Amino acid sequence: MKPLMLHALRVLPLVAALSSGLVSANNVKAPAFPETLVSEEQAYRKGVVAVSHPLAAEAGARMLREGGNAIDAAAAIQFALNVVEPQFSGIGGGGFMMIHLAKTNETVIVDSREKAPAAATPDMFLNQTFATASTSGHAVGVPGTLLGVETALKHWGTKTLAETMDPAITLADSGFAINRFLANDIKDDRTATQPETRAVFRLPDGSPLPEGYFLRQPDLAKTFRLIAAQGSQVFYKGEIAKAIVDAQKRSNPALGTAGTGRMTLDDLAAYNVALRQPVEGEYRGVHIKSMSPPSSGGLTIIQMLKMLEQFPMGDTAQGFGFGSPRTLHVMTEAMRLGFADRAVWMGDEDFVTVPKRGLVSSCYTDVRRQLIKLDQRLASATAGDPWPCDAASASGKSTLRLAGLDEEKGVHTTHFSVVDRDGNVVSYTTTIENTWGTGILVPGYGFLLNNELTDFNFTPAYNAATGNPGANDVAPGKRPRSSMSPTMLFYKGQPVVAYGSPGGATIINSVLNVTLNLIDHRMSIQQAINAPRWSVTSAAGTISCEKGISSDSLQSLASLGHPVPVVDGAPACATPIGSVQGVVTDLRTGKQYGGADQRREGTVIGIRQVGHH
Repeated sequence: MKPLMLHALRVLPLVAALSSGLVSANNVKAPAFPETLVSEEQAYRKGVVAVSHPLAAEAGARMLREGGNAIDAAAAIQFALNVVEPQFSGIGGGGFMMIHLAKTNETVIVDSREKAPAAATPDMFLNQTFATASTSGHAVGVPGTLLGVETALKHWGTKTLAETMDPAITLADSGFAINRFLANDIKDDRTATQPETRAVFRLPDGSPLPEGYFLRQPDLAKTFRLIAAQGSQVFYKGEIAKAIVDAQKRSNPALGTAGTGRMTLDDLAAYNVALRQPVEGEYRGVHIKSMSPPSSGGLTIIQMLKMLEQFPMGDTAQGFGFGSPRTLHVMTEAMRLGFADRAVWMGDEDFVTVPKRGLVSSCYTDVRRQLIKLDQRLASATAGDPWPCDAASASGKSTLRLAGLDEEKGVHTTHFSVVDRDGNVVSYTTTIENTWGTGILVPGYGFLLNNELTDFNFTPAYNAATGNPGANDVAPGKRPRSSMSPTMLFYKGQPVVAYGSPGGATIINSVLNVTLNLIDHRMSIQQAINAPRWSVTSAAGTISCEKGISSDSLQSLASLGHPVPVVDGAPACATPIGSVQGVVTDLRTGKQYGGADQRREGTVIGIRQVGHH
């Protein structure tokens, strides 16, 4: 048998599964997709994983080469990430797993987003700072990751929960060398606040564990063994549940008893995952499926694409090349308008009615896109009224709603993508919200608790006078609004690309950037991931961007009044954004490829042959 092949940071093509000459509704011709040939060493047929850490990638690859499918691989990757990227995700958090099933050609999402406990109230974060609230037990949402993975395995996996946990148990028991990304994050104060967290991630003198330190986590290994033996019930109704409830009773001293967690054993026992359908849209003949509410991601991405479809994106001759002033200007305006709508209309649709059809309908986006002018900046970007365009529930509402102010604060999450030998695909974004979550490590069990409830509005937004529905106000049992956007592109009904990103609210724009790169700028998956990113996450239009955007483009935007970033007194981009991992299938040949992001230790592992070692 040939050895397992590992490749990181390779330039791989988005092969020509998508044909050229596609024409949008606005008669803007899309450029041809790349047809770059690839060497046999870069292509696979038995599955590919693209993950932010090589050891977690190896866990997923092991499932594939032992005959497992993409769902099995995703489960193994998630558990391994809990060990090697504990600051980003784990069983103390939640996530969205988008699955495309090749046999039935259907796409489903396992929503394991955390939920507010029954004692949660709309004003529970009123007048609190994010820093204080997010390090307190009352920011902890009822965790969903474990039940989400178990549910996916039961429905569509071929391995047992215990089998998919085995690589993570070995990693936690045997240990691993800390990479530079984890070492840098360990310097965060959240690893020093709680004694259990400090004991695992700091040296006896209190200094952060350095790069290269060999980290063992026996408590986490014990927890994983308990779950492997007893299933999720030990977590939601057994001894781990009691430990979670006790741990989240801790409060930031600045809050006193007001910061005590409100979760009970009943909340854990009542937790449920939701199986959801993706939101869908078309862009230049490419079909997009992305995350539905309680995420704002998919709707905002599709809405922005539909606003941008009127412009000849990618056409250098008309001034719309990658990173050009015109391209960045219209992207900025579309982001401002999209995020204005996001702030008002999007939340957990199990609790509020989200105008999903209206927000992405041509009826609505045709009005919104007309606000984008090539020669001037919008004086203000406010939320529009999608209800008259929402065919499912049009109600004649016409009041212009005011945009909300609260923004998603957490920026550290993780994303990975998998395709297996049969063409099943997983795009999975998973998180504990902020780096290190609350910083509370469950004593004796070795995993961190999320601070996901801080993704709700701190100040209740419901206002009957203006018509603001308070879509993201806290409520018992409600899931906070997310930006996580696991996404897939389809052509002629078949999945071609799967990708996503971490990054809080910037997730939406990372996915938008990569989508434009793939479709309009004729980039390969790896080129699309490597390219510098551009992000605006508020109606006000404050810009974040990465090195590689020219100073001339920034000067041009500044002349239109855009608040471009400044470094050392001059316009400059310097903020890293996201970490995209993606997989590609060539529909002509069946060959599979991956792209990994070096903003973290992104790794692609492809399988050439299936079988046991």
